[in-house]
This record gives sequence, structure tokens and C-alpha cells, in this order.
Amino acid sequence: MSVLIKPLVTEKVSALNEKGKYGFVVDINANKIQIKAEVEKTYGVNVESINTMKYLGKQKSRYTKSRILTGRKPSFKKAIVTVAEGEVIDFYSEI
Repeated sequence: MSVLIKPLVTEKVSALNEKGKYGFVVDINANKIQIKAEVEKTYGVNVESINTMKYLGKQKSRYTKSRILTGRKPSFKKAIVTVAEGEVIDFYSEI
């Protein structure tokens, strides 16, 4: 299984892209060394630093005829990757 699950394409992360920072949703058990190696291999850039964050899944409720069902969405981990000066990751080249 791959360490990188998907890139983050949000307004906040898109604003960080101009500063050379890119966001990814990564495997919850991945560490910074594995994330760095995977980004360098996949996108061909030099990674300077990585910041990771773990998020607890949101609680959800669904109303049925007999009762209320409650549960959680899955937890996930985000990584903000800073690449070397002048290097760019293009997420839209594969489309």
C-alpha cells in the first residue's frame, strides 16, 4: 500500500503552494521519513521539511425508521511538505 493517499486541494493549501508547501493525506501509520522518500520518488523534488497532523474522524448520525444510528468517519493523517526553493509539484499534469 502506498504512503501517499491523495493530495490536498483546498483553498488554504493552495495558498501555501505559492510558498513551496504542499499538502497530502497520508497513511495513518506513515512516519516523516517514509513520507519524504515517497514524495521525492513520486514527484522528483527535494523535500526540506515535513509537518504531520492526525485528525479524529467526524461523528455522524443517521435517522432511520426504528432508531438513530451513530458512528464515526475514519481518522486520517495530513502532511504538509516543504520542497526546496524553486521546485514545484504539479498535481494537474496527470489529468
